[in-house]
Amino acid sequence: MNKYILNIVYGLGALIVISALAFKIFQPIQVLPRMQLAPAFLLVDQDNRPLTSEDLRGQFVIYSFTYTNCPAPCYNINDTVKEIQSRLGEVELNNIPVTFVTLSIDPERDTAEVLNAYAQTLGADTTRWKFATTTNQTLLKTVIGVGLETYYEKKEDGSFAFDPAFVLVDGLGIVRAEYRYATEVSNTDRILRHLGVLADEVKNSTGTNKLAYEAAHLFLCYAP
Repeated sequence: MNKYILNIVYGLGALIVISALAFKIFQPIQVLPRMQLAPAFLLVDQDNRPLTSEDLRGQFVIYSFTYTNCPAPCYNINDTVKEIQSRLGEVELNNIPVTFVTLSIDPERDTAEVLNAYAQTLGADTTRWKFATTTNQTLLKTVIGVGLETYYEKKEDGSFAFDPAFVLVDGLGIVRAEYRYATEVSNTDRILRHLGVLADEVKNSTGTNKLAYEAAHLFLCYAP
């Protein structure tokens, strides 16, 4: 390899390093990480209708986990969902729907009828806030424990130990953020901010701008 070619190689390497540092320091575009594919599933919702992962494509989905017998305040999970819903107007979503899916970890007791009554008690708009589960325990464990990486376990007294988490999935079915402490007030603000970041990415990452967004993912310009 002659000196001229070596100079070109070194120059390109330096350019890549400088570009990476510039993206990291100045963060001209912020994105959320593409963590992993969300699991595919077929569940039953509060109206005893099938709810599949494909039904949720093209939407931002915020998953939460609970069971109807969870002692109040149950980590304030439902209050957090209500607050996020009430504040969606603060975020420019570019007409992208946001759906909330609460997965019950207690399918033996949380039948569709029970989930429906629970939703009514909360005053939930079930066109935007779904409650679902499946009696297939293996599938449920796969969806929640493996696919959405959220721990739960039934205890001897019939109650459950579980991770009071929220998981944000984009319209392509990719997990983009996890929020592991439901009792933190800041979770609501972070989730709303992240919804705005995702909406901006969907709107702006087209044409030549797509390369800039891919560079942001490559150089880890993640939104806090």
